[in-house]
Amino acid sequence: MTDTHAYKQLEALFHKIHNLRHLASMAHWDSATMMPPGGSEARGEALAEISSLINDLLGSPATGELLERADQARDRLSAWEQANLREMKREWFNASSVTSELVRRHAIASSRCENAWRSLREQNNWKDFQPLLSEVIELTREQAAMRSDASGLSPYDALLNLYEPGQLSSQLDAVFSRLKAFLPSFVMHIAEQQKADVLVQPAGQFPAEKQKALAMELMEAVGFDFQHGRLDTSHHPFCGGVPEDVRITTRYSNNDFSESLMGVLHETGHAKYEQGLPRKWISQPVGRARSMGIHESQSLFQEMQICRGQAFLQFCAPLMHRHLGNGQTPDSCWDADNLYQLYNRVKPGYIRVNADEASYPLHVILRYELEQDLISGSLKVADIPEAWNEKMQAYLGLPTKDNYRDGCMQDIHWTHGMLGYFPTYTLGAMNAAQLYQAANQSITSLDEQISRGDFLALNQWQAENIWSWGSYHSTDALMQQATGEILNPDHFIRHLRERFTPA
Repeated sequence: MTDTHAYKQLEALFHKIHNLRHLASMAHWDSATMMPPGGSEARGEALAEISSLINDLLGSPATGELLERADQARDRLSAWEQANLREMKREWFNASSVTSELVRRHAIASSRCENAWRSLREQNNWKDFQPLLSEVIELTREQAAMRSDASGLSPYDALLNLYEPGQLSSQLDAVFSRLKAFLPSFVMHIAEQQKADVLVQPAGQFPAEKQKALAMELMEAVGFDFQHGRLDTSHHPFCGGVPEDVRITTRYSNNDFSESLMGVLHETGHAKYEQGLPRKWISQPVGRARSMGIHESQSLFQEMQICRGQAFLQFCAPLMHRHLGNGQTPDSCWDADNLYQLYNRVKPGYIRVNADEASYPLHVILRYELEQDLISGSLKVADIPEAWNEKMQAYLGLPTKDNYRDGCMQDIHWTHGMLGYFPTYTLGAMNAAQLYQAANQSITSLDEQISRGDFLALNQWQAENIWSWGSYHSTDALMQQATGEILNPDHFIRHLRERFTPA
């Protein structure tokens, strides 16, 4: 076997893995949107089987041998093939660091926990949820220990690197310390200052079908491809599927359309990234999204930087009025300036996904700190509610004692054992602010284009600087290429000051 032939065999293997992941993503989407409750156990078994099979294929000694052979022919590979080989090695290492049996047990426990969470959260039932979550966390700790032994990283950093390659918690600690020093007093100051604003609040009922019609019109306007994606409803909003078939979900509140609308636009940012990945490499590791911090930057670029901005709301206001004006809400509610103030209220709240842009990072930091303690073993699952309550009061001034639904049971991530994921939300927010500043400097009259619903130049800028590169570059190199520097939190802090304390 020639060394270049070994590389081609690897390409075929990863194409097969891509197809398996495609099927798994569709099965997961169905379980969250369409599946009857009685199917959860069988679906969990099926998804666990696929997870175990993928891990077997990825982490096998045979795959390792092919990687060694292919590496001997690196000089005969193109630049993209070399980058692909690098990403193949990373995926192989992640898979070979844990046993497929542990992957299978973790997947089954996660499926059981998530399906129970859907009803137990509604019931505010921590008592019955706790043992299910305890099993998931314990299995996650086992995985973290295995990955730590293989990588030499701390157990938590070994998990963090699954979502944000190359990132260390010591780096996050330094960045998050700056935000913790700045945000609590800033949030309270802006929230107090905004109390004097005179706003016209939406009133009445907003049927889900009208909210969906508006959402779909806006999704199409900003560049979502409905030939390769769709919008549905689930208990927890998400973007899933594969680049060829992207699935967005949301949840509707009949008396508050803002929650769903901005959630859909957020997920549309994820979807546009997926749909914009390099098609030539779509089934290969180098064709996948660079990291979750970059993925979140694209969703927050869409939602926070664009869709909560004044220019977008000038474009959006007449569409909102047409779809949602119901005779109960005064026409003045649909004025762009009024909508801008409504969509940029700073008010500490319990629910992360509904949080304003300024207080959102504090929700993330809270979870990040609890995750570290859960993985180290210094925090037991039984003690999560008390620790959550203490941090919520310290960071956002809100108690959550006995309010599990709006406290530690509000998110789906821990039911899947996705510890190490939450920090990427705030990394994404900081990346998004930095990327938007670069786009704004590059595109002439960007606000004017957005205000008339023209997103062509902006989407082209994102495609050229982020989407089309997949995982060719490291995160630092990608940000350096797009903005002229690696991640710099000063841009995010400056953005918050400019948006909430304009001169």
